[in-house]
Amino acid sequence: MIEIHPFGDFIPTTTHYLLLGSFTSKPSNNYLWFYSNGRNHFWSIMEKVYGLELSTKEKQQKLFRDLNMALTDIIYSCERKNINSSLDNNLTNIVFNIKGVDKIIRGNNIKKIYFSSRFVESMFRKLFKDFIEEFPNVKLIYLPSPSPRFAVMSKKEKIRKYKELLPNFEQ
Repeated sequence: MIEIHPFGDFIPTTTHYLLLGSFTSKPSNNYLWFYSNGRNHFWSIMEKVYGLELSTKEKQQKLFRDLNMALTDIIYSCERKNINSSLDNNLTNIVFNIKGVDKIIRGNNIKKIYFSSRFVESMFRKLFKDFIEEFPNVKLIYLPSPSPRFAVMSKKEKIRKYKELLPNFEQ
């Protein structure tokens, strides 16, 4: 079954950064926004990085607005080989979110693009070679995957790395 991404691109009025993910977790009525699968560590990592409580979509969006950071996924639609799996390598018949990503990176003064996995980084480098050549000063930064399956690094190490790599609040 083809799944279409359930969330639109999140683009604050002023955008200097982009966090690019792959695709949402397997569908659930509890998933109201990006990274809302309870097993994913993303929001708990972000809470530690910024010292905020981020339990609602509104609080999460406020954080991204305050950071001047857009948020979207590189995949617009796909199928899952196994309907119970959210792994990137389980996705097939992929249609990329070229329009959405392009609108963000070309329509804003982007300083840094963050990738939530090596898969996303690899796809971006392949699909947006022209952008990378045209804007060589835009920094491309891999963040350790917030997935609990990425056990090469502990959650504590991921928090430290995110603190080191992510932007502070802009004045």
